[in-house]
Amino acid sequence: MNRSLLLGGAAAVATMTGCSAGASDTSGSASGGARSGMPSGGPGGAGGMGPGVTEVMYADFTGVTTDGKVVDDLFSIHSTGVSTDAVVQAAQAFLDGLSTKVRRASVFDVDDDEWLAWSNVDGYEREGARMGDLTEKQRNLGYALLGAALSADGLAQTRNIMKLNAFLGDYNGGGKETLTEGHYYFTFMGTPSMTKPWGFQYEGHHVAINYFVLGDQVVMSPTFMGSEPTSATYNGEKITLFKPETKAGLTLLRSLTSAQRRKVVSADEKGGTDMVAGAGQDNLKLAYQGLAAKEFTSAQRQKLLDLVGVYVGYMDDGHAAVKLKEVAEHLDDTYFYWIGETEDSSAFYYRVHSPVVLIEYDAQSPLAYGENAQMGGGGAPSGRPSGMPSGQPTGMPSGGPGGGGMGMGGTPTQQHIHTIIRTPNGGDYGVDLLKLHLETDH
Repeated sequence: MNRSLLLGGAAAVATMTGCSAGASDTSGSASGGARSGMPSGGPGGAGGMGPGVTEVMYADFTGVTTDGKVVDDLFSIHSTGVSTDAVVQAAQAFLDGLSTKVRRASVFDVDDDEWLAWSNVDGYEREGARMGDLTEKQRNLGYALLGAALSADGLAQTRNIMKLNAFLGDYNGGGKETLTEGHYYFTFMGTPSMTKPWGFQYEGHHVAINYFVLGDQVVMSPTFMGSEPTSATYNGEKITLFKPETKAGLTLLRSLTSAQRRKVVSADEKGGTDMVAGAGQDNLKLAYQGLAAKEFTSAQRQKLLDLVGVYVGYMDDGHAAVKLKEVAEHLDDTYFYWIGETEDSSAFYYRVHSPVVLIEYDAQSPLAYGENAQMGGGGAPSGRPSGMPSGQPTGMPSGGPGGGGMGMGGTPTQQHIHTIIRTPNGGDYGVDLLKLHLETDH
C-alpha cells in the first residue's frame, strides 16, 4: 500500500520534509526510493517519510524487537475486568452517523494493511472519514468515540494538538487544508463488537492513535503524539503541551546517582532528531541501551512507573491501569536511556524500553515555528537533512534522517516535541492478540 504525499502549501512542505516519522527500512538495512508526490531532493520511503515503498505489510509484521526475534508468551487472551461497552457503542454510533459512501471508505478488515499505513506528516494521503468534511453532529460523535477510548487527559492532549496544528497553519500562512483542526481521519478495522476483534485508527499531523479491542482487552499502540509549537495561544486559549512528559523524564533522571547517570546518559550529542520508532518502523530492531531498572532503588523504580504512567495514562483509566500492571511485571528488564542536557529548558531525548513497552520522547529542531525555524512565511526549507542521529540501532542506514523527523540542522528546542509509545514483540495493533484469538477460537 504505497501512499502519496499531498503538497499542501509551504508549511506542508516544511512539516512533510521534517515532521516525519520513519528512519530505516523495516529490516534495518538501507533501501527504498523516493515516494510519489515528494519534492525533488526529498527523502524516500526509508528516509523519514513514514510508510511508503518500505512499508511493512500486516502479514509480515513482527513488531519491534531487540534482535529480530520475538519474545514468546508475553501476551495472552484474558479478562481484564474493565468494560469496553462504552467504546463499542460510541464507535457504532459514529459509524451509523456516516453516509453510506463515507462509511464504506472508512471500514477495512481487522487484519488489513491499513493498520500500518499511518504517518504524522501533515500532507500524507489518508483513507477514511475526514473530520473537516463531516457535519457538526458527525464530528461530535467522533469526539465522543475518542472520549470513550481515551482518558480526560488523553482527549485534551489530542484536541490541543489539533488546535496547535491549526495555529501552525495560521502562523505560516500555508497548508490551508492540512494544517487545520479538520485534517484528521478515522478508519475502522473490523466491526465494533463486544466479543469479536476490531479497532480504529485516528490519524493526522502529529497524532496517530491505534486502538485495538478484543473483548475487554485494549491495545493502544503505536500512539504518536507531537506538536510544533508546544505552547501558543489559539483563539484566545493558551495551550501548553508535553509538560508532564518533560517533567517526569527529568524527575527520574535527577533521582539517579552519578554512577547510574553515567550508564544512562549517552556521550553522544543531541541531534536534530533522535526518535527511531516512528511511522514505518514496525519491524524495527532496537537493542536495549542505558540502565535497567533492576539496578534502581524502590523510589527510582516508582519514578520510572510514574513516567510510563504519563504515556499509558492517555488511554481510558481502567485499561491504563491494566497496561501499567503489565509494565510493572517486567520492570527489572526495563531500560532508561538519555541523550542531551538535563536542565528544565534543555532539548533532550529519552527512551524507556522493555519487552512490553517502548517510549520515546524527542525535542527536535524547529521546522516551521520560531525565529530559528528552517521554514517560515511561505519560503522553502533551507539546508539538507543532517546525518543519522546519535544512538541509533545497528544496521540503520547512514546519512539519512531519523525515525521521528529530519531535524533540518537547527538547534533542538522544547517547542518541537515528538513522542511515541509502542508495544514490542508483536503487541502493536493487537497483532499478537489477534493471532491468539484466531488460533484458539477458530
